[in-house]
Amino acid sequence: MQSLKSILARIAHFPWYPLVFSAYPVLALLSVNFDQLNPALAVRPLLVFMGGSLLVFLLLRALTRDWHRAALVTLLFEILFSTYGHVEALLRSEGLNADPGRFLIPLWIGLFALTAWLATRRSLPFSKLTSSLNVVSLVLLVFPVYQISYFLISEQVPLSRQDDVLTERVVPSPNQALPDVYYIILDSYGRSDLLQQAYGYDNSEFINALTGLGFYVASCSQSNYVRTEQSLASSLNMDYLPAISNIFVPNDIDRLPLWKLLKRNAVRDMFKRLGYRTVSYATGFSWSELYDSDSYLAPSVMGLMPSEFEALLWQTTFGEALQELGVMNTKTVPADRDRERTRFVLDSLEMEAEQPGPKFVFVHIISPHPPFVFGPAGRPLDPEQFKDENGNYSAAGYAAGYQLQLDFISAQMVAAVRKIIEESPIPPLIIIQGDHAPWFQPKEKSFNILNAYYFPGHADSLYPTVSPVNTFRLIFNQYLGGNFPLLQDSSYFSPIPHIYDFTFIPNTCTDTMEK
Repeated sequence: MQSLKSILARIAHFPWYPLVFSAYPVLALLSVNFDQLNPALAVRPLLVFMGGSLLVFLLLRALTRDWHRAALVTLLFEILFSTYGHVEALLRSEGLNADPGRFLIPLWIGLFALTAWLATRRSLPFSKLTSSLNVVSLVLLVFPVYQISYFLISEQVPLSRQDDVLTERVVPSPNQALPDVYYIILDSYGRSDLLQQAYGYDNSEFINALTGLGFYVASCSQSNYVRTEQSLASSLNMDYLPAISNIFVPNDIDRLPLWKLLKRNAVRDMFKRLGYRTVSYATGFSWSELYDSDSYLAPSVMGLMPSEFEALLWQTTFGEALQELGVMNTKTVPADRDRERTRFVLDSLEMEAEQPGPKFVFVHIISPHPPFVFGPAGRPLDPEQFKDENGNYSAAGYAAGYQLQLDFISAQMVAAVRKIIEESPIPPLIIIQGDHAPWFQPKEKSFNILNAYYFPGHADSLYPTVSPVNTFRLIFNQYLGGNFPLLQDSSYFSPIPHIYDFTFIPNTCTDTMEK
């Protein structure tokens, strides 16, 4: 017992706090962006920050021959390094200085020099601070670790449902060949009439190419909701949100239940019961990524190119000063990564038909939604050129970038689905669907979406106003022995932040006809 107490006392009085402090910037940034990124992206920067701290700590120990002096000076270096970007961003946001780097960079360099000078001062009581700083370092990590842990645990708790559609029977015919199902979401892809009215944009070449391949394009389709999480949670669970769970009430603003519904959706579970594999792709948004799919496909994040999280983290540190001095540039990383993911999906999607089935392939492509990173023939674009001086999209800037990206993604989609159809041993089912209309549209037009179906042998089951909520009811009914009644095709608007305060928006499209 005495020996254990002695060991604990030595641990408590050894200055290990710089290593703990070095993890804080990474974990704090992760905790406030946890819903937007794969937590695995934080592993590399965490190792770099802690490894860098250890290296500085050991070098200073070798120079000063004093663990306590080396620890405190390392901590001061860490604080200076990790706060520069935050201070500069604060000055910019408050309008105090349009170019704070002009005086912040010399100031920070002076503070680094002052900190180094402190390492030479033997008279300072470095050791007396050790125990307190050890405790403070641990306390500092409590909040981000709690937030991350709470989200991880909460995400695993299933959402209770009012009407579990899994109780409905889906029984394919004996010895039936099961078709592959491709559910392709083109984020913000609007309906043809809306594109013509809003932008004077003619996508008839794209629509004609799809119909030429055998697609049915619903001329009056509307999304059921105006936001991606709502739309996908509804379509992948084959019902309207209030009917799925009584948790969706007008005064609630929590999006976590939507993400749970999306990740553990009824459609995926039913396909699994039928013997399907699930294939999904990285999107750059954690809430729409099905990490536990049978095949989760993503470009490598461990190459030389930093991830979006690493680029954002770098911009909160003294690395922002290095960018201003032209030493390095991480500003293009988000666009580069988005471009890389989209290319990866399009290249991989064309090869999926060659993989053994049956399989349910869920594809959410963040295009033509911003960032606008593709020009004609896939030429890389700088998305910042479409924003104003405050970094926001104007209606004109958005329209210019959106149309360029429409050109790219439309051409790519035709090539991809043609290859899928040609290479599939069993005729596949393919849905190409917008989740909501483009930005800057009137409320009543914010639902007007592209909605195209490749339903070989059953195109007669489709109709002009078919909406996403009925997509999989139709698939299970027509191809897999299901018996689901079709729902009324309705659209509901809700404001930010009260995203469950729904208002019914009628479909006024004039090309409607009764099914």
